[in-house]
Amino acid sequence: MLEKMNGVKYWALIGAVLLLNACANSNTGTVPDTPTDPVVETQEPVVAEPTEDVTTEPMMEDPDTQESLDAASGGALVYFGYDRYDLTADGRSGLQTQAAWLVAHASVKVTVEGHCDERGTREYNLALGDRRANSVKNYLVALGVDPSRIHTVSYGKERPAVTGSGESSWSQNRRGYTRVN
Repeated sequence: MLEKMNGVKYWALIGAVLLLNACANSNTGTVPDTPTDPVVETQEPVVAEPTEDVTTEPMMEDPDTQESLDAASGGALVYFGYDRYDLTADGRSGLQTQAAWLVAHASVKVTVEGHCDERGTREYNLALGDRRANSVKNYLVALGVDPSRIHTVSYGKERPAVTGSGESSWSQNRRGYTRVN
């Protein structure tokens, strides 16, 4: 036990000596020397010149993205009436631009999501969402889009775009959404 105490005291003494030595060597409490003359560089900075002609081309966005579809078609949403899955004139117009974009981007696959408002049972809204998604898909196929590129899914009332009750919220939740995979 006495040997342990002596060992601890020895290491404590060494630590204290090192700490005091470090404090004695630092400039505590003094202001560092500041040069009175400004520093003058003796050499001019070297600027690297390109050895070959460098031309930059504008970055092209990936044309097969959700943003590209949204920009081309004014959005990937189609809205439906209460308890309806038939397409309105505005919905058909939006889908025509989506179909043109999809025909131009033949490698893109999409998923059409069917959504409903909060009213009705879960089962009823899943079935209605399925009918809405298939209504969008069928119209896109009729406009020349390969049906194997379109997958449908129904979320019913499970993924509302807007929370709250009332027609202003419900009308935004009754939708079909075309999502680029």
